[in-house]
Amino acid sequence: MLICTRIALLALALTSARMSAQAASENAGRPDSVETRQIRSGVEHSRIVRDRGPWIINVLRIDLRRSGIEIKTARAHAQLRSRERLSDMVKRAEAAGISVVAAINADFFNLKSGENENNQVIDGEWWKGVKVTDSPYDTFRNSHAQFGIDSARRPMIDRFQFDGKAVTRAAVIPLLALNAIPTGPQEGAAFYTPRFGATAPIIGPADSSKHAVEAVFTAAGQRMDTALYVRHGVASQHGGSAIPIGGAVLTAYGPRSKDIVAIGEGDTLKVVLRAAVVGVRPVPFAQLVGGWPQIIRDGVNIAGNAAAAEGALSSNAEVRHPRSAIGFSNDSATLYLVVVDGRSRQSVGMTLIELADYMRSLGAYQALNFDGGGSTTMIVLGQIVNSPSDVTLERGIGNAVLITLPKP
Repeated sequence: MLICTRIALLALALTSARMSAQAASENAGRPDSVETRQIRSGVEHSRIVRDRGPWIINVLRIDLRRSGIEIKTARAHAQLRSRERLSDMVKRAEAAGISVVAAINADFFNLKSGENENNQVIDGEWWKGVKVTDSPYDTFRNSHAQFGIDSARRPMIDRFQFDGKAVTRAAVIPLLALNAIPTGPQEGAAFYTPRFGATAPIIGPADSSKHAVEAVFTAAGQRMDTALYVRHGVASQHGGSAIPIGGAVLTAYGPRSKDIVAIGEGDTLKVVLRAAVVGVRPVPFAQLVGGWPQIIRDGVNIAGNAAAAEGALSSNAEVRHPRSAIGFSNDSATLYLVVVDGRSRQSVGMTLIELADYMRSLGAYQALNFDGGGSTTMIVLGQIVNSPSDVTLERGIGNAVLITLPKP
């Protein structure tokens, strides 16, 4: 959910509270209702109407033990920086031969560029890697929680931090970022693939004594989780080098720049891109997408600690908004996708604590809040099943989670 100004949010909270009280009174006699349908083997959709709130909730239950069911992440227009309606993402996937049975919006994103704020891996390919979130709204710098599927098809939720390195004959160069501009003290390196764009960024450190050096590489194969590249051309100290198709640009800052200068023409560079919880062994991901914050950990509602743990704003966590979320059961066998309508008399939205309570009632043992507000969208069999809250209805978003099956 793209966060508004504090004044606007205060007004929204007061309006939401009035609407909630009025709606509760109007619907006091309306019984709860549940409509459930099996949309595919192992995929169940429910629409729930509850007096308390009142709330209109859409829930997808996915049996991860069923063969053929895949959880995929997607980017708007298959670009790092773009916005696209979820319905159009689904149509593009279908046109490419992928059978999408359901989808939900995912990470928070930059309203202007559409770039998601956290790490993203699509089908094993790293699109973006950052040590800390790009979000400008955190109360402190930190890594947001993310949802991932590892190489063994197991779901995971944790505060994964990008863990990359470039290995030469003489040095191991830590990567601060992949397809993103590093922040903080300018010492380290960044790696740019064609997903970033046609050229590497031109970055001028505040301290001119810490100059940047970059080198261009062409792809030379893959060994397990290690990508191989070969060095070509002379090192550049002005930035903005063209990124070759299938190749990459390695940029180093400060003292690390000498490590790039030392890479000779034709030398091999080994690049390892992974993510890990700090202090825990890195994980090879098949899919990875961000959110903010984790709301259930090991069966416990931790949404009330979101401000201390992940820098969540009270205007996001403690105010009722339309919500999107993902979670899974203790045995990792069932995946839950949830959207809650909001900002209407029929459904006023939830706080993060209410959302976590509801997901626990479903059976979620781990759960993550996704972008909400006007971004909240769920699609089932090509149709939007919730009521988007934007005036223009469906909003262009940055990325999504897709539930797919093999084509019949």
